[in-house]
Amino acid sequence: MEYTPLGRTGIRVSRLCLGTMMFGAWGNTDQDACVRMVRRALDAGINFVDTADVYAFGESERILAKALKGRRDDVVLATKFGEAMDPDAPLRRGASRRWIVRAVEDSLRRLETDHLDLYQLHRPDPDTDMDETLGALTDLVRQGKVRAIGSSALPAEGIVEARWTAERHGHQPFAAEQLAYSALARHAERAALPTCGRYGLGVLVFSPLNGGWLTGKYRTGAAVSPDSRAVRNAEHFDHADATIRAAKTALVEEFATIADEAGCSLPELALAFVLAHPQVTAAILGPRTPEQLESQLGACEVQLSRETLARLDALVAPGTDVNPADCPYPRPAPRA
Repeated sequence: MEYTPLGRTGIRVSRLCLGTMMFGAWGNTDQDACVRMVRRALDAGINFVDTADVYAFGESERILAKALKGRRDDVVLATKFGEAMDPDAPLRRGASRRWIVRAVEDSLRRLETDHLDLYQLHRPDPDTDMDETLGALTDLVRQGKVRAIGSSALPAEGIVEARWTAERHGHQPFAAEQLAYSALARHAERAALPTCGRYGLGVLVFSPLNGGWLTGKYRTGAAVSPDSRAVRNAEHFDHADATIRAAKTALVEEFATIADEAGCSLPELALAFVLAHPQVTAAILGPRTPEQLESQLGACEVQLSRETLARLDALVAPGTDVNPADCPYPRPAPRA
């Protein structure tokens, strides 16, 4: 396993990060199996684990507490706040000071720890001033409850605004950004990744397998498992739109050929692709089963040649997305 600094924090993290969105009611309901996956990842050298309060509405964090007993000091533990914890409770969400000071205590209690190594704003909150958010997060750092703070899915202009706000008001700046990036969805290369590089932010990549497309389970002529996300949430994972589905299926066949010729599996190729970007710190794995975890652990050993990267560029041009909807921050239409 390779390790690298998380931005300029001085914290060294594994280049593979274990994501736990699929732990609990949203994915694998066998908590003991989830605990075993965490421990398998740690034994493989992963020291970076990412979760969120909203994942199965706290269950993922509680599972992690069980899995990390006796090993907490060996793990860089990250969680997130901001998404709605109760659809009927408008105050239990967002990036206000009021919610942050409650949300962090809830996460600390569920995770059974006295501090978080990385506390991240899960999504931008247009209703809350960035000064309010950073002020509350800075207080958590000074209180010792949080070691570093980060954001997720901020557009490049949001990253710049957050840095400007921190410098102007003397707040703790975001140390890391978590963004979507894969060989099929490359919008982050246009602005977000260069901006992270400009400010020395650590970069965590979520959805490096593009919602399962780059696992190899969606192939031409292959039957789709009835418990897959392609069936459970077809519209979100690009299986409802026939044009997008056909385009991604054809590209997956091309990528599979490239993976075979590079001597690796398709998931390893996909993960090695995002890890090859000089701004990327770690790729987040999101396994639901032990088999999925095992299929991804070897990605750090794969080094893609310039020729292989050029072939991938020829299939999906840098900065572009096969499905425009994969970009979480579309450009607003100009005013008339």
